[in-house]
Amino acid sequence: MLLSGGLDSATVLAIARDSGLECHTLALDYGQRHRAELIAAQRIATALKARTHRVVAVDLTSIGGSALTDNIEVPDAGGQGIPITYVPARNTVLLAIALGLAETLEAGRIFIGVNAVDYSGYPDCRPAFIAAFEDLANVATKMTTEGRRIAIDTPLIHLSKAEIIQLGTRLGLDYGMTVSCYRADPDGRACGRCDSCALRRQGFEQAGIPDPTRYQ
Repeated sequence: MLLSGGLDSATVLAIARDSGLECHTLALDYGQRHRAELIAAQRIATALKARTHRVVAVDLTSIGGSALTDNIEVPDAGGQGIPITYVPARNTVLLAIALGLAETLEAGRIFIGVNAVDYSGYPDCRPAFIAAFEDLANVATKMTTEGRRIAIDTPLIHLSKAEIIQLGTRLGLDYGMTVSCYRADPDGRACGRCDSCALRRQGFEQAGIPDPTRYQ
């Protein structure tokens, strides 16, 4: 279970736990500027009773190219095309590390909270990317050459942000534990102006559910 500390991945963990699955959560410390999300991921993993929680460090600041990993200002919401907050190959790296952990644990399913409806236009959140990675995963490991398959589970991929929030709320998830902001302060308080904050706030409004986000 890839757990970023944000709203979507927390919902996916709640879904998996509600299904009775034993979950091993994985967060990636890739040098992101919003470090509060790593603290949130630990908090969520503990609250939702993940069997184990790991943080793997991969320094994506060495390649940069994103406002989250480079000396580039995080913009306010808006704009056209793929935003500068896109981190080059991030989900590919995340899934590759999760694949290694899945093989170590002999786990047949990897969960990731990608969403192709209310998102920022990232290419590695699309169904085509997930399908391609699942094909790769099933020719890449010892366990798959021995006849087992690995599934990449994306239960949120076709849901709107409001639908995701409604689902998590029905499962009893406390979204006050999560951090989504690209400019969160060390205490996890949101800026209220970046793309991620805008999508999150709109999701709560459309879901008709009070927004528990703490703002700066």
